[in-house]
Amino acid sequence: MGILSNASNESTYSGASGAEGLDYVVLQVTLKEKLIGTGSGNLTALEKVINEQAAKGYRLHTITTASASSGGLMGGDRIQATLVFEKL
Repeated sequence: MGILSNASNESTYSGASGAEGLDYVVLQVTLKEKLIGTGSGNLTALEKVINEQAAKGYRLHTITTASASSGGLMGGDRIQATLVFEKL
């Protein structure tokens, strides 16, 4: 695994808790800008997270976003979406 091993990852996401049976679940998804062009190159990652939680019986309650730019190698803008899901 080299320095660029994660360069092909389109997005990352993390959960605040891995516990089962919670009334609310909080996830963060980091969307990366396309290398060429504008817009996010991985909205399907966001869609996947939402559909996975829906299959578990949660609905999207709230979503917030924050953006940041990265000037490093393979940088580009990032959008961090925080999603709150509510158990149905």
